[in-house]
Amino acid sequence: MFLTIASIALCLLAASPAAARHTPLQGVHAALPCSSCHGDETERITHPASRDNRARGCVGCHQGYDALFDQAMTTRARERQFVQETYGKADPSFYQKNCQSCHVRDCLDCHGQNGHNITRPAHDRCLGCHKGYFVGTDYYGMAPREDSLRYQRGKLVQGETFLKMLPDIHAEAGMECSDCHAMESLVAGGKSSKKCVDCHQPSDSVIEHGLTAHLTSLECYACHSAWAAQEYGTFYVRLVNSPSGKDFRVKQRSGSEYIKSAYLKMQNAPPLGMNSSGKVSPVRPQFISYLSDIRDGKPEGEENRLLRAQWKAFFPHTIRRGTVMCEGCHHNASRFLLEKAEDRIYQLPLDGMTLNSFWDQSGQEVINGSFLELSRFDRMTSKNPAYTRACAKKWKRLVDRVGNSSRQ
Repeated sequence: MFLTIASIALCLLAASPAAARHTPLQGVHAALPCSSCHGDETERITHPASRDNRARGCVGCHQGYDALFDQAMTTRARERQFVQETYGKADPSFYQKNCQSCHVRDCLDCHGQNGHNITRPAHDRCLGCHKGYFVGTDYYGMAPREDSLRYQRGKLVQGETFLKMLPDIHAEAGMECSDCHAMESLVAGGKSSKKCVDCHQPSDSVIEHGLTAHLTSLECYACHSAWAAQEYGTFYVRLVNSPSGKDFRVKQRSGSEYIKSAYLKMQNAPPLGMNSSGKVSPVRPQFISYLSDIRDGKPEGEENRLLRAQWKAFFPHTIRRGTVMCEGCHHNASRFLLEKAEDRIYQLPLDGMTLNSFWDQSGQEVINGSFLELSRFDRMTSKNPAYTRACAKKWKRLVDRVGNSSRQ
């Protein structure tokens, strides 16, 4: 059968990119032709937003944005290096098995799953990865629960249950992630596009702001972070041909040969150390990591062997007005990981956990800063005249406030 010229033209038209579009474009790209993202007949781009081709279909207009694929939340370089030096020595496939769920693979990870309806990222898109122990859900007052199944109850958010805590004051005001984390800053490798002082100026009426050392030596969030999720002692147990997995009553990923749990989770004011800028900052364990390898029902090598005790200076997104009392920092050695032996509640050596204490600096490190030196803490605890006057003034203000409240 011979095709007519009209039928040939019809076939060519049907094969064209414009005719192949099954879903009409919506949103900000609604007026664009297919070729703007998918290329023309000479070079077809099947997945315009993919990391694999550095989002070639997007960067034609959004030039330079492919640099996002070189940044931390895509490469996860630190995590990869950590695994290679620790768990990876026992299991070269550990990273692929346990650490692949929260990496940017595509522009659509943030801009919506439908490439024909690109949207601006809303906060719930951010929380798809920035949840649990990753800073994000804390902004909305959600803290990770203990791993035991008996604690896995309550409302689900992004597939996880949580403890209800105080939200960040900026969240209460209706601000979303993008208000401080603009795309331009993320592409450039920055963590945020704004600093606290871009919107706030320290008030002279605040007693703590009257001390020069506070303004020059501390990050604002060292005092104004109401709480932070902290995980002490992260255990991975690898089970190979071992039916004992059913004895671990903790939440597990389906099909995984690893079971994960923590020795202790806390949601109080975080410990303090020094960040890479040399300022006092909240710090918390990033990985205080233990590993057990159970094969055929028997441990292979040392059980619960400590691989690394690594901390990180960070910014809890739990900002509130006010701060702790003076003694909360100046006379609290544990908050700077200088805990005295007689003050210890958790006796880790008795549990065979190598470390003397989670709140003892020995055997631990801060990867992006340092712990506070003992000599500096000793200077902080000396009650010099400036400290004494400030404490007295703060207590008087609190007493007056309570007294006025009682009379009403």
